[in-house]
Amino acid sequence: MSSSLRLVGIIGAGLMGRGIAQAMVTGGAQVRLFDANADACVSGVENVCEMLQRSVSKGRISQEQFAACKENLSGVGDITQLSDCDLIIEAIVEEIGAKKALFSKLDSLVSDKCILATNTSSLSVTEIASACARPERVAGLHFFNPVPVLKLVEIIAGIRTDKQISDALCRLIDSIGYQPIRVKDTPGFLVNHAGRAFTSEALRILSESVAGHADIDNLMRDVAGFRMGPFELLDLIGLDTSLAGMESVYRRFYEEPRHRPIPEVSSRVAAGLLGRKTGAGFYKYQGGERQNPNEPVTPVELPKAVYLGGLDEAARTTIAGMFKQFDLRIERDRLSGSDGPSLVAPLGEDLTTTVLRHDMDPSRTLAVDTLLGLEGRVTLMASPLTSKASRDDAAALFIKAGRNVTVIADSPGFIVQRILACIINVASEIAQLGIAEPGDIDRAVQVALGYPFGPLDMGDKLGADRVVKILESLVSATGDPRYRPSLWLSRRARLGVSLMTSNLAA
Repeated sequence: MSSSLRLVGIIGAGLMGRGIAQAMVTGGAQVRLFDANADACVSGVENVCEMLQRSVSKGRISQEQFAACKENLSGVGDITQLSDCDLIIEAIVEEIGAKKALFSKLDSLVSDKCILATNTSSLSVTEIASACARPERVAGLHFFNPVPVLKLVEIIAGIRTDKQISDALCRLIDSIGYQPIRVKDTPGFLVNHAGRAFTSEALRILSESVAGHADIDNLMRDVAGFRMGPFELLDLIGLDTSLAGMESVYRRFYEEPRHRPIPEVSSRVAAGLLGRKTGAGFYKYQGGERQNPNEPVTPVELPKAVYLGGLDEAARTTIAGMFKQFDLRIERDRLSGSDGPSLVAPLGEDLTTTVLRHDMDPSRTLAVDTLLGLEGRVTLMASPLTSKASRDDAAALFIKAGRNVTVIADSPGFIVQRILACIINVASEIAQLGIAEPGDIDRAVQVALGYPFGPLDMGDKLGADRVVKILESLVSATGDPRYRPSLWLSRRARLGVSLMTSNLAA
């Protein structure tokens, strides 16, 4: 426990306030919990004690530690009882006026040495601090829900925050067993900014009728390795909550195209389709269980031949190996008859562009996404002229080879390529803007968002030049500046250096 910040006041006994109180008292702090609603304060203290008792039963803390925590935790009925605290953490409603009014009151209540911190997830720390006579002692201390599980905290310095305040908070967070991440005061800070691309690009793909929401979720889980797909996540968070976050970040970045929401979200909110909490969102829920639509049934009668000439050598070898068990011709040259499909594997391009560039038969050609390999689930992409027979033939081959298959409409960058490229691009822009260091970006995204990878590390693994190619193809096809590559990404792609490399080389 940081010796200079032993007495901690927490204002707000809701879900976040209780979680912060548990983290602080478990870490050795003496905690006073206050809420304007006296009943909420009492139940908040009781809830923290219940959670600590569960930790004892699970062997996470000893009975002696529990007794010490209980001794160090108290609820107070008057805000003036926080006047001698070393640190006060605000965790009230996410509304700028309410927070500024509270900080103005605290500024004249506490000693000059007391640090004032806000747990805001998206509001400007600088603006909140402007309500204080001494804004240099105000910082953001953003915990994540559930606080006892997600042991990462954003330390946000406002424009006038004293560096010694940030340093003291970092030491405190480290001393209670959580990971501090220093973050610049910008819209969404680090984590909520970095998380925009996963859902916003999925929504964009849905709006273009490339695939249904369940298909997109299946691909992001089965191919990209996410624990849940973007639409499962939106339903879990609640579309009303998600929409507020989307619109806030979009407005506060002065309508940056990378963060542009789509109209369907606000329409669903207006219709009351908010997700799990209303029993219907993108999915329907019965008894709290998500109702998944059935995947389409594809005939599995195999074609007589397949053309693999449109693939690179590695993809051709892999697919030929998968299909060699079947009684069919595997051809590298253009098929002369009408007895099988052709496969290509574009990077960033849509199928229409690929078949026209290579003068291929559009009725018989499909694209397969090979970016992350072909295990588990395979994406097949059809153009407006691809015949149903060719779609079924290509799907049958992969199904017989033991793969799940998702067939999508024509799209530059398929689905996985698009979403991953946008995630990497937004993370690169966060680094470019100096919001956080590259290593901190990756760590924060993995811990707080549960991504299976750090986005900048994933960019290195895929190759920054390939990510740039996907994005540039999207810009070329759509004309939409949302896909323009970050300077951080494009410079490192051109130089052939890691995305984890800071602006100034050592």
